[in-house]
Amino acid sequence: MAAELTLKRLLVTGAGGQVGTELAVEAPAAGFTVMAPPRAELDITDENAVAAAIAAAKPDAVINAAAWTAVDRAESEPEAAHAVNARAPGVIGTACDRAGIPLLHISTDYVFDGMSERPWREDDPVAPLGVYGASKAEGEAALRAAAPRHIILRTAWVFSPHGNNFVKTMLRLASTRDELAVVDDQRGSPTSATDIAQALLALAASAVEARPADAPLWGTYHFCNAGVTSWCGFARAIMAGAAVRGGATARIRPIPAADYPTPARRPAFSALDCTKLKTVFGIEPRPWEEALDDTLDRLLPAGGIERTKAESA
Repeated sequence: MAAELTLKRLLVTGAGGQVGTELAVEAPAAGFTVMAPPRAELDITDENAVAAAIAAAKPDAVINAAAWTAVDRAESEPEAAHAVNARAPGVIGTACDRAGIPLLHISTDYVFDGMSERPWREDDPVAPLGVYGASKAEGEAALRAAAPRHIILRTAWVFSPHGNNFVKTMLRLASTRDELAVVDDQRGSPTSATDIAQALLALAASAVEARPADAPLWGTYHFCNAGVTSWCGFARAIMAGAAVRGGATARIRPIPAADYPTPARRPAFSALDCTKLKTVFGIEPRPWEEALDDTLDRLLPAGGIERTKAESA
């Protein structure tokens, strides 16, 4: 009789979010079992609570997928954004370092100012435009100071069948409107939460087996699906995909960001250079269009889950 496979143990914070949800789905196939205490039971800004959770779970690694992602609300609620995005990574990092286990942490393209003409590299200087980006940059710095055995994975424009994201918003709005105005002068790489989760699990597998002295492995990496588009281009791809799956669609009208003012400034160019991830780990992201197709297949199965405008009238 074949020996039973022993799964490695992952403690995941932020398990209710887009990436956290996909981590739980993808973990078994990657050789992991996930322990995911709900937010109400684990205050990730409390050093004693985090240490107790790690002691109880005895994980081989921790993935911090928790984040304050309400970009505009962060401008008016900076303390709340700072607690989760800036303080918690250092708290979790300290606990992981004391427990002798690695920490993987998700960060964002918003640590950059968006003024580059080429995809952002890991060693480019950070210059966030708002509270959200600043809090995430502070969290990166706090983690680096707290835990040498860490991997920071920056990503951007996350979408999935779960939670609130651009794909689901476009599909919802298209069910009630004939035309949608979408910003066309902000560019980046739409990225599937499923693909992020798979990358994190591959990184976790390497991190669990790595030695503390494996300096080339630890540090900051970028992961986004391949290709660059604007929010308008992304919206048009969503509508095209919805159309072939029987979902409601709308015309997409391009507008400049100046015509859609928000409390927080967004980077004009968010594409991330993922070369380092491929060089060190052999992970090469697939095109965002392929990832979008997979998500639309889940959101709009044959015949479509959304009613057309005529049906909903």
